[in-house]
Amino acid sequence: MRDRTHYLYLAVIGAVLLGILVGFAWPDVGIGLKPLGTGFVALIKMVIGPIIFCTIVLGVGSVRQAARVGKVGGLALGYFLVMSTVALLIGLLVGNVLDPGSGLHLDDAARQAAEAQAAKGGESSTVDFLLGIIPDTLLSALTSGSVLQALLVALLAGFAIQAMGAKGRPILRAVEHLQRLVFRILVMIMWAAPVGAFGAMAAVVGETGVEALKSLAIIMIGFYATCVLFVGVVLGTILWLVARINLWSLLKYLGREFLLILSTSSSETALPRLIAKMEHMGVSRTVAGITVPTGYSFNLDGTAIYLTMATLFIAEATGAPLQFGEQVGLLLFMMIASKGAAGVTGAGLATLAGGLQAHRPALVDGVGLIVGIDRFMSEARALTNFAGNAVATVLVGTWTGDFDRERAVQVLSGQVPFDESTLLDDQDGEGGESPDGPADRELSKV
Repeated sequence: MRDRTHYLYLAVIGAVLLGILVGFAWPDVGIGLKPLGTGFVALIKMVIGPIIFCTIVLGVGSVRQAARVGKVGGLALGYFLVMSTVALLIGLLVGNVLDPGSGLHLDDAARQAAEAQAAKGGESSTVDFLLGIIPDTLLSALTSGSVLQALLVALLAGFAIQAMGAKGRPILRAVEHLQRLVFRILVMIMWAAPVGAFGAMAAVVGETGVEALKSLAIIMIGFYATCVLFVGVVLGTILWLVARINLWSLLKYLGREFLLILSTSSSETALPRLIAKMEHMGVSRTVAGITVPTGYSFNLDGTAIYLTMATLFIAEATGAPLQFGEQVGLLLFMMIASKGAAGVTGAGLATLAGGLQAHRPALVDGVGLIVGIDRFMSEARALTNFAGNAVATVLVGTWTGDFDRERAVQVLSGQVPFDESTLLDDQDGEGGESPDGPADRELSKV
């Protein structure tokens, strides 16, 4: 069957360009098209819970030793902590060198916008965040839209099926069929991507315009350059040293997902596809199913860089520069507060405002300076976070022995194309090789 999805992504590119044109030429019309983008992102979010549930239940339930799941999770969280710290330090270095906030001044509109964001950022505490991981019911975890709630229930269900032994096999089969259904629904939703991209881009250009970007070009360019530096140098080097995989080949393989994130400014739209593509590439189902959803909440490299540079920008713009010790303390607090906020539009801005409100209230008004360009910086955050999670999945798979590098080389070279029609490899015996890693393939025979 011929792959027709390349027409879909050409249409997405055309829709983005058309949205930019409409936003510039008819700003009011562009702003009115915002529901198109919001609706498309809502459709994607609708299936994220079931996809995470099915993927993790199948990954955990098919593994006979629970210790292996704990090893994967422990390695992933340890790696996330280290890389978030590296991203924090890089952001501090670049932010102090650029000194981008000097010469700017606040106005009343900026102060009002800052107050609104500070209110959002202060709504939740660490205790609320931890309690929020527990869903009201087992089923509500799949409908609430919370990645962490779906992750918790899926892990519990996976371990329960694992403990049932042979009696749990029919349940695994049922979950596998449910996964195929949900992925089919996702494929259908993806054909609405051009409409969503058009509405999202028209709205943001119509709201922001060109004038609002001129005075803030330095911080934007500096932030994008820092993200590129982090991904290209730091992540690229680690990926090659550990897994002997070329970063640019991996990013090219995930090109459609990057385009989807860029057009919608939401990394959640690409989460299901990342899990499917990592499995297809040779990462075991267990590693992909645990590392990707966990990374969406805890591996926030782009957000760490954003919080760092934005804080330094605001401190300079308001004439109250921070000492190095103050910078580190404030930003570590923000990083902890931001966990679980990935994929939520505006979460980075709210975290920034809430952190400043808690530690340096005098700086909160400065958040208003960055509100106008936060949407564009949100795209860079999402792209960087996504790239970081893709690399992390390959690395964790390599460290646990659940990564088939030979298959990865074949996939990245185009010899084994990804099935865009189902997002799954093995479909009722018709598809190709199972996407599971070596360990999972053996366990599936038990």
